Amino acid sequence: MAEDKVKLFMAPQFRSGFVVFTLLILGWTSFCQGQTSQASPESQHRAASTGEQSSDPQAPASLSGTIADQSGAVIAGARIKLTRTGDPRSTDNSSGGQEAVSDSDGQFSFANVAPGAFQLTITSGGFETRTSSGILLSGEVHMVPQIALTVATNVVDVQVGVSQTEVAEEQMKVEEQQRVLGVLPNFYVSYIPDAVPLTSKQKFKLAGKTMIDPFTFVIVGGAAGVEQAQNHFKGYGQGAQGYGKRYGAGYADTAAGTFIGAAILPSLLKQDPRYFYKGTGSTLSRFFYAAANAVICKGDNGRWQANYSNVLGSLAAGGISNLYYPAQDRNGAGLTLENGAIGLASTAVANVFQEFFIRKLTPKAPKETPPVPKAPAGF
Repeated sequence: MAEDKVKLFMAPQFRSGFVVFTLLILGWTSFCQGQTSQASPESQHRAASTGEQSSDPQAPASLSGTIADQSGAVIAGARIKLTRTGDPRSTDNSSGGQEAVSDSDGQFSFANVAPGAFQLTITSGGFETRTSSGILLSGEVHMVPQIALTVATNVVDVQVGVSQTEVAEEQMKVEEQQRVLGVLPNFYVSYIPDAVPLTSKQKFKLAGKTMIDPFTFVIVGGAAGVEQAQNHFKGYGQGAQGYGKRYGAGYADTAAGTFIGAAILPSLLKQDPRYFYKGTGSTLSRFFYAAANAVICKGDNGRWQANYSNVLGSLAAGGISNLYYPAQDRNGAGLTLENGAIGLASTAVANVFQEFFIRKLTPKAPKETPPVPKAPAGF
């Protein structure tokens, strides 16, 4: 928890007396002094708790705040340095400043700070350095608005000793908070154009998180209901048993496509399964960039290349579906190519929606427009 805030009670006390000649006048004067010169403990406490300025122009102040990431999750262990910025009213213009470390709730505080202009410099492993400045009034109890740190985009500049795996893990945590309308998972989109490549373990972790997400079960269940209503795959029959078979087939299709196309093949071929948001350029260039990402992707080396993972993954998922679809609906290579083509087309359509609409509907997406990711010539 943050340090206890310093309570300042600076109300001056003035006492005066008059030489009087009667006991009645002396008693009346003493009574008036007692009523007008004493500041009640309640008023003193109220002045301190509401951050009112003290009458003493040099009364020390205090400030506190919270450090979080772009998703709103608090960051523990961040280092906060308080320095003076040469305000003429300040009595502390030293360059050394004060330092604090955010606690388990991401909170920090500074006490006995001289009034005047100040600057906070916040650093934390895996995040860009952030600064915040302001002016403290005499005796003020100042609460700094929540400071959000941005995930570092250049591993070399992040911090010496921080591994790529750790940076990738932090970036993936941000992506796992991305949900369209706060519900639909949007994990496979990076708004950081130079995001650190995922390790094989992280690729499987992201695929697994997608498959156990509640909304995945909802989508598969809805699709199975539509198939049953239209009597697709008649060999499954109707009723609860037919619905169960359609649901199982649909979930198997989703699992095969996700793990093969976004985990197994990307790990073997060292390719990144995520879509890298472009965000700038002409509408036509953004459209072709998004559609082309169904067949091109970033390699783990940062270079653009043919998206073998998605193409082969779609074909593999289509071929596996021949194992559990009704016999009359299996037509070998025909079904495999059909399902593969559907997979690629759906990826292209999804990418176009990502580029033009989805970011606006994703509350946890970064607000700033990132630099344009370097794409192959022609996009």
